[in-house]
Amino acid sequence: MFVAYRITLQLLNFETMDLSKIKMVVTDMDGTLLNSDHQVSAKFFSLFESLKKKDIKFVAASGRQYHSIVDKLAAIKNDIIVIAENGGVAKQYGKELLVTPLPNATKNEVIAILNGVENVHPVLCGKDNAYITNKSTMFEQKLKEYYTNYKVLDNLNDFDGEIVKIAIYHFKNSEKYIYPKVFHLENELQVKISGANWVDISSKNANKGYALEKVMQENNILPHELLVFGDYNNDLEMLALADYSFAMKNAHPKVLKLANYHTESNDNFGVERILEQLINSK
Repeated sequence: MFVAYRITLQLLNFETMDLSKIKMVVTDMDGTLLNSDHQVSAKFFSLFESLKKKDIKFVAASGRQYHSIVDKLAAIKNDIIVIAENGGVAKQYGKELLVTPLPNATKNEVIAILNGVENVHPVLCGKDNAYITNKSTMFEQKLKEYYTNYKVLDNLNDFDGEIVKIAIYHFKNSEKYIYPKVFHLENELQVKISGANWVDISSKNANKGYALEKVMQENNILPHELLVFGDYNNDLEMLALADYSFAMKNAHPKVLKLANYHTESNDNFGVERILEQLINSK
């Protein structure tokens, strides 16, 4: 059951906020729209129907695989825009808007680096499938939360199909154990700490902000008509596009610093609170 709430406006920096011009809502998934149990609230789906009636477009933007995102939002999947794989893939109502692949030579370079790092689990992320090795049953179980479609290979170096991202998992901490090994690639690639356990590597143009710019152009959306929610570093570029950028209370310090506004945590209906204000402003 959705809990009744009151918001202290001054605390959350809303004094001058006017949401009446918003035409598009964009939200990250994990740590933002999804609670800590990786679930979408029933309240959100109810609010979505009100957004739809007011002709406000909704975009789910995630490091997750496209299929995983639409599985979480199955009830509304035909009415939403999806930015998946941290901007490597974008689809509007099922129509492909953008695919930004990672060159095969780059894939091999990254895999070679990771072969020298202990306790990391790389995932090759294609447009429709993900690919892993069979070295960890525990990791494969963890993967299923984020990747609905995946295949197990003997060797990732032998895969020569198109990928849009390499996602790398560490059970303890991605910022401490993965990022120091790959940050030197940032001059040529996107290297993003995308969660407490994940680092994502993709093409320089494959980020949520770049993909969102394409979506905005497709739908004639201006910055003052855009409302964006995020919690981690892979959200920074898309938050920077919106006049109404919201950091979750549980966000990474860089996100809290960049965002123009703050809201409650993903476990305290941070997104839903603002959507309700948006709907009431219309």
